[in-house]
Amino acid sequence: MKLIQCERPGLVGLNFGRLSNLEDELDRLFESPLTGWAPALDVHEDKDSFVVRTELPGLKREDIEVSLHDGALVISGERKVEKLEAGVEMHRQERYYGKFQRALTLPTPVAADKIKAQYKDGVLTVTLPKVEEAKPKQIDISVN
Repeated sequence: MKLIQCERPGLVGLNFGRLSNLEDELDRLFESPLTGWAPALDVHEDKDSFVVRTELPGLKREDIEVSLHDGALVISGERKVEKLEAGVEMHRQERYYGKFQRALTLPTPVAADKIKAQYKDGVLTVTLPKVEEAKPKQIDISVN
């Protein structure tokens, strides 16, 4: 059997193979023992809020927890291992199973009572509105 190294999705055409492998190894070295894997996520910010989108395909809404602790958004849960029928042999397993946790420290305070989370088509979207003090303000300049 011949094994061929695959490139990460999204890096096709770019030669970051060794760098990606190094990044994966560093992630494994420093990850918490409670964390078996970490789902991919994107974070963007506008003047009113932060939006965090996390890929969690195959999970049920009940298997996901979202919380805010000391200014950090925490997304955690568990993807349960699928049971194989008797007599079935696994040849390759690339999907991650087990518990996961992602914690993001937010750079500005958010209105905890107005946070919204929506889970649709395997993507969790969490919207964290900024508090009024953290929003940018335009200051008028007076003429003397």
